[in-house]
Amino acid sequence: MKLAYSTNAYMKHSVRDAIWRVAGLGYGGVELMADTPHAWPATVTDDDIDVMRGALLESGIEISNINAFMMNAVQDFWHPSWIEPDADYRRQRVEHTIASLKMAKKLGARCITTEPGGPMEEGMSREWAMDTFVDGLNESLKVAESEGVLLLVEPEPDLLIENASQFEALAERIDSPAFGLNFDVGHFYCVSDPLAETVGRLSKYTKHYHFEDIAASRVHEHLIPGDGAIDFAEVIASIRASGYSDWLTVELYPFLDDPDTAGRTALERLTPLIAD
Repeated sequence: MKLAYSTNAYMKHSVRDAIWRVAGLGYGGVELMADTPHAWPATVTDDDIDVMRGALLESGIEISNINAFMMNAVQDFWHPSWIEPDADYRRQRVEHTIASLKMAKKLGARCITTEPGGPMEEGMSREWAMDTFVDGLNESLKVAESEGVLLLVEPEPDLLIENASQFEALAERIDSPAFGLNFDVGHFYCVSDPLAETVGRLSKYTKHYHFEDIAASRVHEHLIPGDGAIDFAEVIASIRASGYSDWLTVELYPFLDDPDTAGRTALERLTPLIAD
């Protein structure tokens, strides 16, 4: 297994600076944010791609994932979602995902991650929301297959797909080799899915992991690994037992004022567990 750090902790920095900073901390991988101010796919140019590829090559770091979850360039973390009532607004999420897949191919990234449907508005039918989400995913997955990039759904508390059972119900409706799961350890802890068991249960879908700690209250607020209640030794042991040996990406976007210290602390705490 290999440790990476997400550039969504560096939203006060340019993408080139973020890449170099992550490499300087000692991480082997970096997750790039497909959003402002880093790599918003709708406006990214070939020159921008060259700058990112150059920084990756010169710093000796690899891409763990392209994070296409957030859409701050349009509204915020969750909007526009896959299940917006307004079709034109919803369409922006599909087009963003398709553009992110194509950008990932240019950058040589193996996968992108996306939100699990989105927030359900009051009175919204779950059946309609699931059907609409599946329709958008299937359209995007055709592009993912043609580009040779994986499209990973990331369950999150209070969104359409928030736990293991709901993800499995979604997976039953998808038939694509490009579909998979971004297993966010903190998110599954928030919804009280037992982590070690859930790692094994969903291992056939999992293509990438997000790591952050969560307080014992299970409130969804990202903490540095070791500062919350998650037993990362147990989690990593279960991941190892599942046969997964790829990227574990630390995601600490609340630490914008000092992302270096947060990332360095996480690396120091997780590295011995990975080595063991």
